[in-house]
Amino acid sequence: MSVGTSSAPGAREVRRPSASRPGDLAELGIDPDDLPDGLVVADEHGHVICFNAAAERITAVRAADALGQRLEKALPLEDLEGRRWWQLTDPYGGLAIRRRQPERNLLLPGGREVLVSVRYVRGEPTGPVRRVVVSLRDTEARRRTERSHAELIATVAHELRSPLTSVKGFTATLLAKWARFTDDQKRLMLETVDADADRVTRLIAELLDISRIDSGRLEVRRQPVDMGAAVGRHIQAYVAAGQPADRFLLRVEQPLPDLWADPDKIDQVLSNLIENAVRHGDGTVTIDVTATASPREGEDTGTSVTVSDEGPGIPEESMNRVFTRFWRGSKRGGTGLGLYIVKGIVEAHGGAIEVGRASGGGAQFRFTLPVAAPAYLT
Repeated sequence: MSVGTSSAPGAREVRRPSASRPGDLAELGIDPDDLPDGLVVADEHGHVICFNAAAERITAVRAADALGQRLEKALPLEDLEGRRWWQLTDPYGGLAIRRRQPERNLLLPGGREVLVSVRYVRGEPTGPVRRVVVSLRDTEARRRTERSHAELIATVAHELRSPLTSVKGFTATLLAKWARFTDDQKRLMLETVDADADRVTRLIAELLDISRIDSGRLEVRRQPVDMGAAVGRHIQAYVAAGQPADRFLLRVEQPLPDLWADPDKIDQVLSNLIENAVRHGDGTVTIDVTATASPREGEDTGTSVTVSDEGPGIPEESMNRVFTRFWRGSKRGGTGLGLYIVKGIVEAHGGAIEVGRASGGGAQFRFTLPVAAPAYLT
């Protein structure tokens, strides 16, 4: 017995559910204007019967002007070689076995590029076309992503060129003329090579971090973290490197909630924020560690760290770009990726970070982390 038929009187007919088509949207309670992509539907005569709001936005054509028009007139597409797309594909008179046109880049009048895919709806496998369903997608978001990736590659390639040139130059010189240099000269060259190798390592680590952040694969290995002690270690390192001890002011509110976070990644966040304050700010660098409300729903407490300086601060018009890629402020140097990575790490912990102006006029960065205690401790 085949599906959809009955072999005995009174037997209930069994129907196989059919796939939803654009004509069924109303039956499903879906408004075409709610769809995120542009939707254009033409009937069996090639006249437009559906032109949703996204299609209006993408094509800059009003639905009222498109409805009832011939498809090729309402949507005059050309391929990248300037050929008229509907004449080229001939949806109503082409091969009867065609079901679709795969997504490809086409041009609207004025040269604007869109991603277009087409579905041919037939009443039977090789019957005439009853509907032509066109999906339109704006390419601007994709182009922004491609530009961002290209900028990332160009920036990192530029940053890598300098240390690698130095490493190559010094090692080649030492190999060729080792006996001509004194021990002090050799040490200086090797120390330079070592520092440049560290710089390359940091750049590669930044690339890996960005890749994991963008793909949502940044792993957080939570352990108990003493935030006050972690900040103290960074301050001690700067003092040991020659910064005056009175350049830093650490204030830790007690008691602090027990914090579970990834200690290595928290060190990366603190290192970046304190280094920015030391390098680009003036006066005292103040770090406040306090208990605060958790940024995550369902938790009462969190830990907040505020890093402030007394320098010129960040211009108001630049504050919304601080955590974007390649932002470097008024002073050049570095890849401009540090704060982007900081934001990604904080958010991977379920936290939040913000930038503002300190009471002394300098820059102020404040990040808040949820306690995130393991379930067996709660």
